Amino acid sequence: MKLQRYALTPQMKQYDDFDSRGHTRYLPYLMYFNHADYRSDVLNTDRFGFRFTHGPTGRAALDGEVASGPVRLFVGSSVALGIGATSDATTIPSCLWSRYAPSTPWLNFSGRSYNSVQELILMLLYRHLLPRVEEIVILSGVNNLLLSRLPSWQHGDHGAFFYCNEYFQHMEQLRAHHRRPGRRRWGRAARTQGPVPEAATPTAVPELSELIDHATSLTERHVDGWRQLAAATGARVSYVLTPLAPWVRQQPAEEESTLFAELDRLSGFGVPLDEMFGEIATLDAGRQYAQALREVCGKQDVRFLEIAPLIAKAAGPEDWLFVDRGHFTDLGSDLFARILAEEFSLS
Repeated sequence: MKLQRYALTPQMKQYDDFDSRGHTRYLPYLMYFNHADYRSDVLNTDRFGFRFTHGPTGRAALDGEVASGPVRLFVGSSVALGIGATSDATTIPSCLWSRYAPSTPWLNFSGRSYNSVQELILMLLYRHLLPRVEEIVILSGVNNLLLSRLPSWQHGDHGAFFYCNEYFQHMEQLRAHHRRPGRRRWGRAARTQGPVPEAATPTAVPELSELIDHATSLTERHVDGWRQLAAATGARVSYVLTPLAPWVRQQPAEEESTLFAELDRLSGFGVPLDEMFGEIATLDAGRQYAQALREVCGKQDVRFLEIAPLIAKAAGPEDWLFVDRGHFTDLGSDLFARILAEEFSLS
């Protein structure tokens, strides 16, 4: 069957290969990270897995491409990474460096499918390789909200993460192996622990207000971590709420409608993604969540931007902005970068 997704967005073939679960790269502390030394016409990463950015003086990544500072960091998950872009040069940080805020190189400091704690840990693990950082822009928030819909027993102390269901299943198998009759631990027979909840057990999804409260509390904790890290270097921290397509406009462009409908059929869940996400995929949910995050960032003196309504105002009804409900086309990335530079007065 010929997919409209590959006909309209052929670059997504490369992203599907890049994100293949059969080749997931697992790392200590982070759980998983981008493919390292990945090469293609669409996206390329350095030896650590960071995607290259392009600007007036060439390209840059953490792996020695920028020998001395200062630099600016563009932090986040898949949208910051640039899933959907046709090349490294058309991602948001590349648009910033090459066009809208070119005075200082931008490094793409993002990981596919990350939540806010993974974004922070990534910085802690690799900050020793960075030159002087003068600006940190965090594009985040939506994954925390989506993951808040998972059963509470998967949240732990620091929030759920993508693929955590597989993690809990395999860890329980490992524990069961060590609880087998006859196995001894520290000279004594191992005691049997209680079972973890079954992944297949249906649980009621909390109300939207509870989801927002949970996601906001996690974000507040981790934004504070970023703020304290940056205070030691003098870098300025800014936070942008990642927009979902339904948070931008209710009527998608023609190409978006085609792609969204096909992705719904292929989702494997038997329901449209709007229904699967529930109230999260509504314009009102986006506005409520943005207000909660605005208050959190305000208390910590961190600049906050709700960019979804600004994109809606700047885009025409026929402008093709999204390759799916979460990731931008080149046009969407360029528009995002221009608005960001204007709103934050980036030079």
